[in-house]
Amino acid sequence: MRNRFLKALSLLAVVGTAAASTNVGLGRKGYLRTQSEKPQDLDVDPSTIYPAYNLSVPIDHFHNDTRYAPHSNSTFPLRYWFDASHYKKGGPVFVLGSGEASGEERLPFLQKGLIAQLAQETNGIAVVLEHRYYGTSIPTPDLSTESLRFLTTEQALADAAYFAKNIVFPGFEDQSITAHDTPYIAYGGSYAGAFVAFLRVVYPEVYFGAISSSGVTEAIIDYWQYWEPIRKYAPRECVNTNLKFTQIIDNLASHKSDFAALKGLFGLQNLTYANDFASILNEPLTAWQNRNWDPAIDDPTFFQFCGNITSNSALFSETASRTTEAQRLVAAAGFKNESKQLTTRLLNYVGWLNQTVLWPCIGEGQSADSCFSTHDYSFYLQDDISQDWRSWDYQVCTEWGFYQTGSGTPKNELAMISRLIDVDYLSIACRYAFNITSPPDVQRVNKYGGFGISYPRLAIIGGQADPWRESTPLADAAKPRKNTINRPVVEIEGAVHHWDENGLFPNETSPTLPPAPVANAQEYEHVFIKDWLKAWSRQRRNIDQTTFE
Repeated sequence: MRNRFLKALSLLAVVGTAAASTNVGLGRKGYLRTQSEKPQDLDVDPSTIYPAYNLSVPIDHFHNDTRYAPHSNSTFPLRYWFDASHYKKGGPVFVLGSGEASGEERLPFLQKGLIAQLAQETNGIAVVLEHRYYGTSIPTPDLSTESLRFLTTEQALADAAYFAKNIVFPGFEDQSITAHDTPYIAYGGSYAGAFVAFLRVVYPEVYFGAISSSGVTEAIIDYWQYWEPIRKYAPRECVNTNLKFTQIIDNLASHKSDFAALKGLFGLQNLTYANDFASILNEPLTAWQNRNWDPAIDDPTFFQFCGNITSNSALFSETASRTTEAQRLVAAAGFKNESKQLTTRLLNYVGWLNQTVLWPCIGEGQSADSCFSTHDYSFYLQDDISQDWRSWDYQVCTEWGFYQTGSGTPKNELAMISRLIDVDYLSIACRYAFNITSPPDVQRVNKYGGFGISYPRLAIIGGQADPWRESTPLADAAKPRKNTINRPVVEIEGAVHHWDENGLFPNETSPTLPPAPVANAQEYEHVFIKDWLKAWSRQRRNIDQTTFE
């Protein structure tokens, strides 16, 4: 959940942008460009290239649905950005759904992501469309539970449809570039991947096609499967050591004095709740999701974690004095026969976690509870606009679930994270922030198709090692699919979370270019998009002929 602790429930890997400035001028086509270079030639802060615009959209699209009462007749400014540097009249519009984050975080994809590539090859326009209740696209004066009643996937889908039907792009006021006259194709990754898949199913007359990358189309309340790709694809020795650490936590949890000593080993003796302690220790595993083929945006945390916990050499001199206590705890947890090796690795974990996670907060003089506890009721009472964590937590609590537990792991398997992490713990924000005590109504989104979602010109793309794979149409629980141009299906070997979304400039050098599976997936996306656009042209010719006759 999104609070002062680390963001364990986030659905996406955030792509950062550099803080840079350049001398720019506003061109007719609605994007900022340097005087001598096109956007794709410069790796600069994209916010200096693409100005933000707003379209007024209804706050409430569904006046007959009592869930949204009291209803609203007002509108709010939905923010968007676009790049028309390659546009020629009649070209398509590619809309990237920004999902549960500020749209500003998606602007790099206008420069050198998949939609930038597609717009360039098809003379189209690339758009980043912000999601209601994120960034500046907030339709209410605060983020109270009452105000958040308009934050549903259903309302946000209607926003995207309204945009495509009503947009007039600045600089192109003399042209109709709406979905009535232009093929609109949506792209999204993770939650946004599910969103654009739903968009294609719910509004097929508006969005001619969609690419759902790592799309979590099946909402699952107890999503223990999140950790399973790590078990399967992470370095074996790292996985085995982590499993033993998890057993140490859970085996000592019922022994008050030993568990207190374990917390003290990490310097967290004053952390009140056992589940908070367990949650901190499993946090490095969440970094698996943030890996990327491009080192510029890759998060190396997971492999740093692995390197430390698999070393049989003591790596931190400051933990040497704790050897005897650590060895006693390892033995008390049932690993006496592995005491020497596992003690060294545990102390390496203590040293690494202190340097990277614990000390940056506790070292500033704050208490362990103020830094890492999720049980602080007073924190959740704040609901002003600055409390942007509330938006996604509200969606989790009402529709999506996806509580990444250890307790849900089958009893015949060793858990990747502590079984102290359960649905009750991960839904604290639901009770404290929103007074929601019932489970999320996942049928609100699963009604769109879940694992079985399918539609012509809906592409399903995913990563083989994605922790969200088991909530996508590529899950083991889903029915196998046949890949066709009309209904493409691609599982990218070795990939994690929507690895097809980002890219490089044509003249950019990088220590690693897109690995072959990613490059092949993107090339195939180019192929089927061009085929879809030919289908659009054929349909338009038939319509025009019918009208003429």
